[in-house]
Amino acid sequence: MAKLYFRYGAMNSGKTTGLLQTAYNYEERGQRVLLIKAAVDTKGDDTVVSRLGMTRRVDLLVTATDDVRALLRRVALGERAVDPRVGALEAVDCVLVDEAQFLTPAQVDQLMEIVLIDDVPVLAYGIRTDFRTLSFPGSRRLLEIAHSLEELKTICRCGRKAIFNARKVDDAFVFDGDQVAIDGADVTYESLCGKCYLAAGGVLPGE
Repeated sequence: MAKLYFRYGAMNSGKTTGLLQTAYNYEERGQRVLLIKAAVDTKGDDTVVSRLGMTRRVDLLVTATDDVRALLRRVALGERAVDPRVGALEAVDCVLVDEAQFLTPAQVDQLMEIVLIDDVPVLAYGIRTDFRTLSFPGSRRLLEIAHSLEELKTICRCGRKAIFNARKVDDAFVFDGDQVAIDGADVTYESLCGKCYLAAGGVLPGE
């Protein structure tokens, strides 16, 4: 039986690298994967970009109003009309989702439909919380309904396990602002443990 997987971790925990490795493993065995990401993630435009330098073009960019299952069914059939009563994803062996935190809760439910109705496994990769330690709606829904949860680990500057994603603007930590700000020239992120996160916010003395 197909399952919905959520593999999550702080930034720099190898999520995109793991996704690309999974895609390679499927295709090495002659199986077909479809790769999607949210259009709001403008880093790399229509590609996923690993911090190790690996890239891959996505099959589908998803906006907040899109029906993910319907779009994937069209992609699987080469944009031909889709009868909702007829299976369209039989030729697809796996769906991979990068930056899954940016999906809406309804879109996560559509991923579950792909799993349960189309019997296609879905592996979603993303982060749980934003720079304020508040959950992303898509991640919260994945934590609620995914069949399998796996934490991907990375380390803080101090050597402890990093669990938070601290935002920097002009190399200074900030704790207010919009939930979504893609890292780039003006905004960067650093993965921190709980103690270093509090120290960055002035709650604890720096270590």
